Amino acid sequence: MRIVSAIAFMAALPCASAALARQPYLLIPGTFEKGRQPDGNSIILDAPEGVIVIDTGRHDRQQEKILAAAKSLGKPIAAIINTHWHLDHTGGNQEIRAAFPNVRIIASNAVLGALNGFLKDSREGAEEYLAGGKAPADVESDIRADFAAMDDRADLVPSDPVTRSGRRVIAGRALDINLASYAATEGDVWVYDPRTRTVFAGDLVTAFAPFLDTACVAGWKRALDRIEAIPFTSLVPGHGDVMNRAQFRKWRIAFTHFVDCRGTKDECIAAWKRDAAPFLAPLGSQSVDGLLGYYLDARLRNPDRNRYCPPVKRP
Repeated sequence: MRIVSAIAFMAALPCASAALARQPYLLIPGTFEKGRQPDGNSIILDAPEGVIVIDTGRHDRQQEKILAAAKSLGKPIAAIINTHWHLDHTGGNQEIRAAFPNVRIIASNAVLGALNGFLKDSREGAEEYLAGGKAPADVESDIRADFAAMDDRADLVPSDPVTRSGRRVIAGRALDINLASYAATEGDVWVYDPRTRTVFAGDLVTAFAPFLDTACVAGWKRALDRIEAIPFTSLVPGHGDVMNRAQFRKWRIAFTHFVDCRGTKDECIAAWKRDAAPFLAPLGSQSVDGLLGYYLDARLRNPDRNRYCPPVKRP
């Protein structure tokens, strides 16, 4: 378990408290640093009976801010909603539950297949990489933290599984908890807050590039159809800045053009960068070309491209 810095914890309190006083949720932005594993966005919701956290990130600085927000509200964290099992959204579950052992985990059961499939395979590759002795210290630290998260199945497997869509009252706050099967993962959970007309989309919307590692494109398109049918005014993606409805539609068009692209690799990458240009600015000088090229080769144009569509191929 990573140790949370008390200094950083206390320094974050005033900002978190002020932000929660001004708006119906607190967004703790994720990270996407060159050469490092990312953190997804984390959301703090103030509920009558405690704090609800949507996604816990990967690195300790993300959990420091989450715990600081709860402290600023003077309430325990009552529930974690994991939008999906990718470790940049679930890796902090252990730290949050260490501070609040009674926290409920609300998520799909897709993590069970991932632990015996994708995550197992990824771990084997990472162990081989570490054995080569060439991993930088910060990268090795990230990898070993991921190993610790994988080993701690009790903090990844949901205590309150999401098996269908419907309204739930969580810590006294009513939220629509939606299940998208075979989309970005085998089971994506996205949240709609009808009181504030806000969608928390997880990686069904990822501003600068769709993460297609475990995706079923057909199911992902259906999930975006369902989101668009909701009368939301604001959408928080799994990575990137908050979107309004018009921005979501623009991103959705970019997504569809990319996954359906039949041009050359360079043409498809250029089309994404054109269609998704408003969402790339926060990356600064970083390039998504390599990531998009990998997805074109390994997922979209691979004979095994439907591997994560039903029925999923198990090892």
